[in-house]
Amino acid sequence: MYRLVIAEKSAVAMSIAKALGATVRKEGHMEGGCWLVSWCVGHLAGLADAETYDPNYAKWRREDLPISPENWRFTVGKGKRDQFDTLRTLLRREDVSEVVNACDAGLEGELIFRTAYHLAGCTKPIKRLWISSMEDGAIREGFANLRPGRDYDGLHQAALCRQKADWLGGINATRLFSVLYAASPQRCASGHLRGPPRRAARSRPRRFCCAAPVPSGCRGIKKLTLVFVLQFQISPIFITYIIQYLS
Repeated sequence: MYRLVIAEKSAVAMSIAKALGATVRKEGHMEGGCWLVSWCVGHLAGLADAETYDPNYAKWRREDLPISPENWRFTVGKGKRDQFDTLRTLLRREDVSEVVNACDAGLEGELIFRTAYHLAGCTKPIKRLWISSMEDGAIREGFANLRPGRDYDGLHQAALCRQKADWLGGINATRLFSVLYAASPQRCASGHLRGPPRRAARSRPRRFCCAAPVPSGCRGIKKLTLVFVLQFQISPIFITYIIQYLS
């Protein structure tokens, strides 16, 4: 029986395969001994676009807001279908008894692995590799001390929550502000933050920040923030993802 190791990037997978003695190159993975080693090419899949839920969302209209899916859908990224199909085939092999999550140690690594794992319909036992060094000795030590995947369920839920919050804030706020400021030459894009929103909201509850500067055509954005919260009943925590107050 084989144990399937899934890394986040091909370079990391090659280092792991070398340390484990899996030196036979196959299509989309490495093989050797009792190991199969493959990779995710970063985010293989992500939350589907709004128009996936309703074709009418392809046109941006204020009356469609807020867009809030009841059942979230995921789609495989463009140009990544071949690697996803390879992973799905490996995950479904009858001679694979266990899956090792070797994606990066953190929120995003957990999310990347779990999304591919669930999208492939896999239910096999998960073990977690948690290391910060790609030296052969560190890799072998990490594999000697694998943890049950369920120990990281909370980390996955936190990552999934942040991903959905990014989607809700980005989709709704970008569309709202772009429609209200339709005459502006620049779209009022909103989305993922540089810093953790929970910490920002806790330490500076009266000030919100986002990654992109506010276009000159969107200077009334403070007033629109209150409209967005009250009229569309979206939690203010999402607004911390998307609004930049002018200092």
